[in-house]
Parts: sequence; C-alpha cells; structure tokens
Amino acid sequence: MKFLRFALLFAPFLVAMPAEAQRARTIPNEGDTITIGAGGLIMPSYEGSDDYDVTAAPGARGRVDGFNFVWRGNRFWADVIRDQDGGPGWDFQLGPVFNLNFNRTSGIKDEQVKALGKRKLALEVGGYIGVGKQGLITSDYDKLSVGVAYVHDVTGIHDSYVWTPSIDYGTPLSHRTYVGISLAADYAGGGYARTYFAVTPEGSAASGLPVFTPKAGWKDWSTTLVLSQSITGDLTHGLAFVAGGSYRRMLNDFAESPVTSIAGSRDQWYGGAGLAYTF
Repeated sequence: MKFLRFALLFAPFLVAMPAEAQRARTIPNEGDTITIGAGGLIMPSYEGSDDYDVTAAPGARGRVDGFNFVWRGNRFWADVIRDQDGGPGWDFQLGPVFNLNFNRTSGIKDEQVKALGKRKLALEVGGYIGVGKQGLITSDYDKLSVGVAYVHDVTGIHDSYVWTPSIDYGTPLSHRTYVGISLAADYAGGGYARTYFAVTPEGSAASGLPVFTPKAGWKDWSTTLVLSQSITGDLTHGLAFVAGGSYRRMLNDFAESPVTSIAGSRDQWYGGAGLAYTF
C-alpha cells in the first residue's frame, strides 16, 4: 500500500482536481475518452519531511457520456455536471471527492518523528465546486478553472477538515503536446493540525522534540507544472510520456511545528514521470 501514500504527483494527474478531469475537454476530442497509466514518484516521506521516498502510483481519468472523473492513487474525483460537446464556453463543475490520507502511516525515516508514533489511515470525504472557461488565450481548447474542494475525515483519525481553493490553466500546444499549471492552498482544521503536527508531553519525552500544540489555519500553498507528450497517435488516443513537478511551502503552525521546523523542512518538492495510454 506504500505506493498510495501522497500519490499527488502522477502526471498527467498531477494538476489540481478540476484541471485533471477537465483535461479530457481541453484537447480536441468530443467523444468519450479514458486514460490509464503508471509512473515513478519522488515525494517527502511524510507531510513536512525533508526525507524523500521513491515509489510508484497508478492513475486513471476519463470522460464518459459528458461526465468527467479522475482516480489518482489515493484520490477520486468526479464531475456530476455533464459537459456539452463543442468548442469554447463555460464549464460548471460539481462533484464528490474521496481521499485516503496515508500521512505518517508508514515509511517514516526521521527517528524523532518515528518516535512520535504512526497514524492510522484516514478516509476523507467531501466535494468540489468550480467554474472553467474554455477557449481563452491560445486556442479553442485551452482552459482556465477556479474552484474549491472540501474534505472531512469520516473515520475519526483526525476528525477534521481541509479546504483547498485552486486555480488551474491548461492548454494543448499542438495535437501531440499538452502543458498545465496550477496554484493551490490548503486550510486545515484544528484536529488535522494536532494529529499530524502536534508534539505532546509524552511525545516530547520519547522524541526529544519540544512540546507544540498547533492551531487551525493555512497549512500550505503549492504550484504544479505538468507536461504530456504523445508518443503514438495524438493527445486524443495512444501512448504518451507524462511528467511533472510541484513545490509546496508549509505555512503558519504547520511550518513552525517541530515535526517540520526541526525534523523536516517547510520546503516540499515532488516530481514524477511515467507512461499513460488513452483509449
């Protein structure tokens, strides 16, 4: 199950949720489309870590009968508002989000953080709402989207929530090349902060880290760049090489926590590359 932890970066599923699912519409294809793939990832071993893991993750995205969906390692998102076939126009997005949070469940390399103990797997459920405009700058198929996602832990592990506003832009540079960029931020509740970033007196005695009690607030901001290059066929079908990278900056109590400031780093880097096939 290690490959599911923080599987945020498998390109072309690297871009924030609305951009992922709307990509099927930003390329010149008016029919159904499904893409499956797998790639290699490098990512922090836990949220706030300065140690990195190299692992693999699967993914899929598609558009069926006008409905878009994305499965990206540990996350699934779907747009329940049917897209209209055709060229430029507005795209209203609404749908459920399911996320498995593997943060600090395994693979912790730092001995001090390891001494704080592992966390159990959390299932986070919520939704997304957004709006996009296609046919904006470069062609009839580029697209700018803004939106916000909300998820809440339903398993009682952190018993809290995360809000994620985002803005995404993607465009095909040709029939064979696609690029996308996104900006996003996370606002996390107090339960999330205490579960993953607090150091209790008992934890301090075990780890040597100072006692710290974080509060709810803006957890981080991030920016992501992704590239898809067709190897056979074009962007609407065939095999493609996909790659991307992301930078995340931890903020406020999430950056000041000893888990980050002493045992880790507020600068978080992610990267991935792999192959995907579009039917």
